[in-house]
Amino acid sequence: MKSEPDDCSIQDLARRPAQTVPWYGVRNYQARNFMRDAMRVGDGVLFYHSSCAQPGIAGIARVASGAYPDASQFDPASPYFDPKARPEAPRWLHVDVQWVRTTRLVGLPELRGYPELASMPLLAKGNRLSITPVTPEEWTFIVGQLLAAPDLVGM
Repeated sequence: MKSEPDDCSIQDLARRPAQTVPWYGVRNYQARNFMRDAMRVGDGVLFYHSSCAQPGIAGIARVASGAYPDASQFDPASPYFDPKARPEAPRWLHVDVQWVRTTRLVGLPELRGYPELASMPLLAKGNRLSITPVTPEEWTFIVGQLLAAPDLVGM
């Protein structure tokens, strides 16, 4: 899951009440569908800093809720307002994400250097999605090898 550190960094997440944040503002149907259809409470999350001087994996989080309507879609003052969304028929959903730990930054050049990660959607040229799936093998390699956290491998 990508976040701009100016909006919400892994350090910000660690300081929040209950170390949890709603993953608001997703306005891409494919990313929304990943949250709605594939994410389950307890799933591990690679927290990725994007649109910054040094993009990369900055920490580990977990999915802390099922998908529910993103309230920002109904707020005309929000940059995420969607005039076509209605409370009885929300278009945009989000999940809550909870901090697990802050890690060393694992940047794109390093990630691209591993053949084990060659098929990872995050590393595809032109990938703009804020949420992309990670296979169990990719998760195990990143968390167990690059971040040296074998206790999180089965998360």
